[in-house]
Amino acid sequence: MHRFTNHMNPHLGGLLETLRMDKRFIRGERCYLYDEEGKRYLDFVSSYGALPFGFNPPEIWQALHDVEARQEPSLVQPSALEAAGELAEKLLEVVPKGLRYVTFANSGAEAVEAAIKMCRAATGRPGILATDNSFHGKTLGALSATGNDSYQQCFGAPVAGFERIPYGDLQALQQILEARGKQFAAFILEPIQGEGGIIVPPPGYLAKARELCHQHGVLFVLDEIQTGLGRTGTLFACEAEGVSPDVMTLAKALGGGLVPIGAVLCNESAYTKDFALKHSSTFAGNTLVCRVGLQVLELLTRENQALVRQVAENGAFLKAGLEALRNRYPNVLRDVRGRGYLLGMDLQVGPGTYGHSSFLEVLSAQKNLSPILSSYLLNVERLRVAPTLNGSSTLRIEPPLIATQEMAAQALASIDRMLGALAVGNTAELLRHLLGTPARPHFVSVSSRRQRPKPTGAPEEGRFAFLVHPVTQRNYAEFDKSLSVFQPEELSRLGGCFNDMITPFVAGSTRVEAHSGKTAYGEFIAVPRTAEEFLRMPTRQAVAEIRAGVELARERGARIVGLGAFTSVVTRGGLLLRDTGVALTTGNSYTVVAAVDAVSQAMRGLGTKPAEATAAVVGATGSIGRATAILLAENVGRLLLIGNPAQPERSLHRLRQVAVDLCRSIVQQLHQGTRFEHATLADALQHVGPLPPADAEPERFMDLVEGLRQQNRLVLTTDLPLLLSQADLVLTATSSVEALVSPQFLKSHAVVCDLSRPPNVSRLVRKARPDVLVIDGGVMAVPGLPDLGWQFGFDQGLAYACMAETMILGLEHHYQNTSLGSDLNLPTILRLRQTGATHGFRLAQLRSFDRPLSDVEWNRHVQLRRSA
Repeated sequence: MHRFTNHMNPHLGGLLETLRMDKRFIRGERCYLYDEEGKRYLDFVSSYGALPFGFNPPEIWQALHDVEARQEPSLVQPSALEAAGELAEKLLEVVPKGLRYVTFANSGAEAVEAAIKMCRAATGRPGILATDNSFHGKTLGALSATGNDSYQQCFGAPVAGFERIPYGDLQALQQILEARGKQFAAFILEPIQGEGGIIVPPPGYLAKARELCHQHGVLFVLDEIQTGLGRTGTLFACEAEGVSPDVMTLAKALGGGLVPIGAVLCNESAYTKDFALKHSSTFAGNTLVCRVGLQVLELLTRENQALVRQVAENGAFLKAGLEALRNRYPNVLRDVRGRGYLLGMDLQVGPGTYGHSSFLEVLSAQKNLSPILSSYLLNVERLRVAPTLNGSSTLRIEPPLIATQEMAAQALASIDRMLGALAVGNTAELLRHLLGTPARPHFVSVSSRRQRPKPTGAPEEGRFAFLVHPVTQRNYAEFDKSLSVFQPEELSRLGGCFNDMITPFVAGSTRVEAHSGKTAYGEFIAVPRTAEEFLRMPTRQAVAEIRAGVELARERGARIVGLGAFTSVVTRGGLLLRDTGVALTTGNSYTVVAAVDAVSQAMRGLGTKPAEATAAVVGATGSIGRATAILLAENVGRLLLIGNPAQPERSLHRLRQVAVDLCRSIVQQLHQGTRFEHATLADALQHVGPLPPADAEPERFMDLVEGLRQQNRLVLTTDLPLLLSQADLVLTATSSVEALVSPQFLKSHAVVCDLSRPPNVSRLVRKARPDVLVIDGGVMAVPGLPDLGWQFGFDQGLAYACMAETMILGLEHHYQNTSLGSDLNLPTILRLRQTGATHGFRLAQLRSFDRPLSDVEWNRHVQLRRSA
């Protein structure tokens, strides 16, 4: 870990490391930086304008060496400051007319603080009016004027007296001044908003705003900390409108890229004795920084401001090139803004940009796209640009003032290549540098430009949502097709890179139109954590992240939310989320239905009589395993309930509870007159002893359990390798991320139904045991086969049974907690089976190892079974 991350800022340092923006630059020379490997980078950030002449300008160093050679005193407080006086005089010669006094500071934020004090002292008014989306610094007063709530809230800002209005809106300014103008000491704004996204106000705005302020006795303050000193192609940005403010703040470029310095310039009306005698700053106006400031002004004004005029010319060339790129890539580049060497590219990636699911849309929605693109340009193109902090969709292009037209052309070529990948949704290209992988085949978008369905708002339309997460690495490529060029290990590392960056998001939406005539609108909410991450992280953190997904679904209108895969496991089957204010389901009841029906279909097709078969349930203590075991007991002759070998005593205790529940369910049905097929375990139960009442104490049923165990009809075990070889039918339903079922464990010609995600059946079984039929359980065909927005590795219209249960409950407007916890009840399971059939849900074509089971493969298994 770098010392910066370890000792200074672990949060920012961690983010920079994730984005691979934690370069260790060891040398800077004018417009270029060099890293420890000797790679050269073109810098078009210039530390947000603080490097007017790039890195280590010799003229600025010479100014410092001259101070050393003359042995000028650095700080003599209080005294008549020689260098500061000279710099103040030179500044007043070049700034807009009317500014009369200079107060020095140590930074831009400190200059803004001084300006606020100055205006309050001059007017006797407490109020400071600022604009939305602005940035004035991060000390408390400057932060209170900054138009970004996220910067303010945790610091107790804004403090009393600060208000905001929209930037560029003269009507809003006029209304507030006419209503309460006497409350405000000053109106502070940037001539062009920098952090806000390089926002240029309408022509005439500054002049008219100054006029309105003066009508109400409000001082007009321009923050030229970033725009001043040549940045926009004029020495000061306000010169474009011929406006002279009452107060102007400067900093950044005034330090020549080597020293910190700020300044407040004001006219006679803003300057008072109280401010002059009561405001001070120990290091402000020291000799070193003022000599640098003098050299900065000399370089900027030399040869009739030749450098500034060059910025205007080259900036126009750069902006024209960016506008040409906007015309070439209109689907992703909305606008190019700014003047001179203060330019912004406004991106417009959002839902529907590509017509297919893309992580780029997600990154954009969560304000992470511009950092990712900045990282790509840095690592792949070796071009430094910067995201704007307030205007998260904007890439800032802010070269040193000395950058040449050739450098601008080089930057345009790099940006062109980046936009080419962005325009087609080539996420893999734009993220590959995070993995350190070489370029891959270019992704060609096959967008259909389809529109996501939207809720109608009709009261008869059901509303549901379902939480998903990347169970395996392959899920990333299923969601974003461009990622299919990566290997599983690369996808895993990629997930590790950005899972910490993004929060739950809408991955897809659909409208289900049932055969019954009912409809429901639903959304799939992705929680960006893998199964392994959920298992590793503290339960409290995992539940909090899943809760955020549920709350997003509720806020978007869902009335019932399904919990998929490990979002159910780590919340104890949803029990830890019952206070979220929305109905929940794990979908496990319908998953049981789908599994049992799929197994029955497979065994019938293979000619196997269930009553003569031994079935094993791996994970029988879980909610799905328990309910499946109860249903299987009605149809098979022998049942093996297999628990977790890592906790044998606890597992055996819970297996006995499952066995009791199994016997109670059968006894209840026998008392109701149900007759089970001869030779099934359920049929055998009535012959092992007297049947207790269905509501008898558990101990009464233990006698039946022991009777079945003595007849070897029911086996409770944690020894999976030993017992699995006896099973004709195996069903896995565990929360393990491991491949528990290996080829050598399985009986000849066994049928295996794998409900677990990640799968519990090793992929080696497919090659090593061609006699074994492995089917993926719990896959249903949704009525009408609608587009779900994300196909989850299936053909269109197929969904996991847990998703289907959520859809069914939405169609029924059954907005009550369902299938929570570990105790699924048989009436609910059977009701969902019937309701699902009424609405048109049906088993999908049998699948094996995440793909449809072909007729050829099916016929081969039939032939193998017959020949055996």
